[in-house]
Amino acid sequence: MGKFNIILFFFAPLISFGQRLTIVKDTISANGDSVVVTATRSERKLSNITVPVTIINAKTIQQNGALRLTDILKEQTGLTMTSGFGAGVQLQGLNPDYTIILINGEPLVGRTAGVLDLNRIALGNIKKIEIVKGPSSSLYGSEAMAGVINIITDALTSIPLEAALRYGTYNTIDANLNNTMASKKLFYQGFYNYYNTDGYSIRPNSNNRVTTPITRLTSSQQFKYNLTENTNLVFNTRLTDEKIISNIAVSNGGVTIYSNGKEHNTDINLTGSLNHRFSNDLKTSFRSYLTNYVSNQDLLTLSGAPYTDLLNHLFQRVENQTDWMVSKKLTGIFGAGAVWEGVKSSRYDSEKVRKNNTIQYGFTQWEWTLMDKFIVIGGVRFDQNASYASAWSPKLSMLYKLNSQHKIKLSIGQGFKAPDFRQLYLDFTNAAAGNYSVFGSAEAQKVIGQLNSLGQIGSLYSSYYQLKSLQPESSTGVHLSWDWEPNPKTFISVQAFRNDIKNLIEVQQVGAYSSGAQIFSYLNIGRAYTQGLELETKYQWSPQWSLSGGYQFILTGDKDQIAEIKAGTVYTRDANGISSRLSLSDYVGLPNISKHKAQFKINYATQDGYFANCRLVYRSKWAVNNTNGNEVYDSGDSFAAGYLSMYSSAGKNFSNGISLQMGCDNMTNYVDANNLSNLPGRTFYFSIKYQLINKNK
Repeated sequence: MGKFNIILFFFAPLISFGQRLTIVKDTISANGDSVVVTATRSERKLSNITVPVTIINAKTIQQNGALRLTDILKEQTGLTMTSGFGAGVQLQGLNPDYTIILINGEPLVGRTAGVLDLNRIALGNIKKIEIVKGPSSSLYGSEAMAGVINIITDALTSIPLEAALRYGTYNTIDANLNNTMASKKLFYQGFYNYYNTDGYSIRPNSNNRVTTPITRLTSSQQFKYNLTENTNLVFNTRLTDEKIISNIAVSNGGVTIYSNGKEHNTDINLTGSLNHRFSNDLKTSFRSYLTNYVSNQDLLTLSGAPYTDLLNHLFQRVENQTDWMVSKKLTGIFGAGAVWEGVKSSRYDSEKVRKNNTIQYGFTQWEWTLMDKFIVIGGVRFDQNASYASAWSPKLSMLYKLNSQHKIKLSIGQGFKAPDFRQLYLDFTNAAAGNYSVFGSAEAQKVIGQLNSLGQIGSLYSSYYQLKSLQPESSTGVHLSWDWEPNPKTFISVQAFRNDIKNLIEVQQVGAYSSGAQIFSYLNIGRAYTQGLELETKYQWSPQWSLSGGYQFILTGDKDQIAEIKAGTVYTRDANGISSRLSLSDYVGLPNISKHKAQFKINYATQDGYFANCRLVYRSKWAVNNTNGNEVYDSGDSFAAGYLSMYSSAGKNFSNGISLQMGCDNMTNYVDANNLSNLPGRTFYFSIKYQLINKNK
């Protein structure tokens, strides 16, 4: 069956159903001010939010030609996409495992080495994306140490039927269908996405591409039933099924091992909520959430050694949140919940035994409007976790409106990240990369001791004797911003931030096999910081033309390494192998972080439906490998080169509901085989979309 026939087979039964649907009006705030949910876990006007928030709306997503979540995030100020173990996102210089990813307020699971592959998330039914920068554990718990990215689907859309088809380079096909039905009591929305590509893979140390086919099906359904005027039930389902023909190259110790095989990933999410409004001042919501992510990888190295990998991550949560408006000046929320979480993996002691954990938590937050110009929000959360010490997460933020043109925001908060199953229970030997082993802290001493008694251990390092129960990583974050609107056409925002991290969990080599293969485990040994400045600006040049841009400058460092450098105990080697004492001026900080990152966009849009844009993304060099043996990243190490990429799209929205669009990504054709495996060369695409017109407007 051909690709287009598959699309028709997948969508055809829904077309006739979609054409009988009625219209549901979208909800907006009374004065047109954007409504934000993620920053406070309740609806607030953007103009009254006390923390830094970025909103990406559906129109921007569509006109940029973005297909997956990675496409749109890489163009945002302060966000950097990573390429290891899928497409992850750095926020304010912190690694992907410190940013929680939500869909409609519920967390996604299924991370590999701390990275949640954002290519899993289709954007065809996204209403908006809300990005909150800075520690947000006071509301969202673990993994919100750097911030929160919440993808909000287009629930109450006014479009009863929408279908879209896109074709591009690498025989890439992406097809969407949205349909909506509503009555006085019942609302339904369905979204379906089919994605297929021949894919690409760039071999390390070469520019040769090999085919890596991907087929991905995504479906989500939402039902809302109004039991009474003040009570409703909401039920959501989401399914992603992904199949990949893998073609992998892994380097270790200067040796690159190639493997071929298959990967099959499924992600199932079920959400139910009962919502009741007692009065205009008091409402409550009971939510239940279940998600299961299953990943199977079956590879064969070119030498003939088999490699299999199974991950089955089950996450269940129940939660209640109550919102209470005590007065016009004081509003509070209360919440409590419990999480049951378990993982089965071939990387643990047995893929048939599920490692389990439970968490109970409670949180509260209060918003006090002292005057129209001054708003203060304070909150705290307590997490009791069966696998590690309890964690308190307080936060205080405030907004002061000097006048109609100037706003100042200040937020101070603590975030934390719990040790994950991988860091606790991993029991993994990688046959596809030199037979090195990684053992979780809870198992390392026991397993390594057993191997030692069998005579398989060649040496044990001093770090082996430091192994103990892991503590949560924690961060204190401070964020100060100044927003200036000198006139209705211009907006400028300057932001300064600092994150101080302690109990940083790091992978350390704790020994070696008799064969020389490395043995690693996890320890709380790190103290680090990230700090920087961000600048964002928008200018409406004319009714048709607008300009926008952003810039981030960031400094990072390991505090213990800096102390050792100041003490004169760290040495480096030059290209001739001559050693010298390392100076602080040669220290570059944490790896995989660029000191400079910038974006620029010029946008054209007319009232009769024409639109076009050009976007530039710049990233300066970043450290990737410690090559001089001192375990400190300095100017003598290996760096990925900085680069500039360009993106462009143009199209026309016709009055009969048809839209046409074409575009080109990575117009500069920048390729870095070793460090940017997720950035293909120049790609082209063309898309057509149809929206059923509301005849009753």
